[in-house]
Amino acid sequence: MPARSLPLEPDARLRARPIVWVLATRPAFLVVTLIAVLLGLALTIHQGAALRPWAALSTLVFALVAHAGANVINDYHDRDTDGLNRDRLYPFTGGSRFIQNEVLTARETAWLGYGALATVVPAGLALTLTSGPLLVPIGLAGLLLGWAYSAPPLRLAGRGLGEVVITAAWLLVIVGTHYVQLGRLSPVPAFVGLPYALLVAAILYVNQFPDARADAAAGKRTLVVRLGAARAAHGLPLLGLCAAGWHLGLMAAGAIPFATGAALLPLLALVPASAQLKRHASDPARLRPAITGTLAATVGYGAVLTLTLWIDA
Repeated sequence: MPARSLPLEPDARLRARPIVWVLATRPAFLVVTLIAVLLGLALTIHQGAALRPWAALSTLVFALVAHAGANVINDYHDRDTDGLNRDRLYPFTGGSRFIQNEVLTARETAWLGYGALATVVPAGLALTLTSGPLLVPIGLAGLLLGWAYSAPPLRLAGRGLGEVVITAAWLLVIVGTHYVQLGRLSPVPAFVGLPYALLVAAILYVNQFPDARADAAAGKRTLVVRLGAARAAHGLPLLGLCAAGWHLGLMAAGAIPFATGAALLPLLALVPASAQLKRHASDPARLRPAITGTLAATVGYGAVLTLTLWIDA
């Protein structure tokens, strides 16, 4: 029997609508990849290079498809764990609920997720012809991380390595976008993109708290499960401080303009978010403000950084 649907969760009536295949990818969360691509493009402009519009559009589309596919295969491989989850805060944690609420079957979910990832391969190879051969290892590394995050035998998120995978994956999006435009590798997008990638990992991190009991019961040893809720609660402000400190270091070194300091303002949302997390780390029902605050800080930081780099170009 499927888990009882909570308010706003999808139900089987959604199956009759063609948009079900889009909704299964958790499209609202693709905004973090949209910003990562725009950040890579902003760095290209800031370095004085002319933008290649069609290459930029292709990069954006297929980065979003890759992220969507990774979301879906995560639902597929975590279907048993998510089925145990009674503490989830939909739509942020506990998966899309499409399998558990009988909107899609597990087989359909697998076809959708792996099909999306498969379409990225020929598209990436085609894009290589107009950018450069190093796009192949960049793209393959991204796809490997998207698969290894959830899928056995690696299932890195269940080994406490989810945050490392997410940081690396979103750095690759920024680096890959920049490479497609310039046709050469540069350390700049990796250095400048690191704070944003850390903040994307912070979203994953805070989302693990409501899921911790189900993860532990299923043998999924995320970082929050390994540390325990009380100790793990200190991780969110630490990630925020690392991101802010790295950003200030880049400014001090002259790697990014002073105007990008405005991007630090959205990170203030992590202050109440961290306080909420420390206060209610073991009470999943009261963690929604911590999750939304972390999302706001990440999206706000990435958007303002991108905008200020673009304006300063």
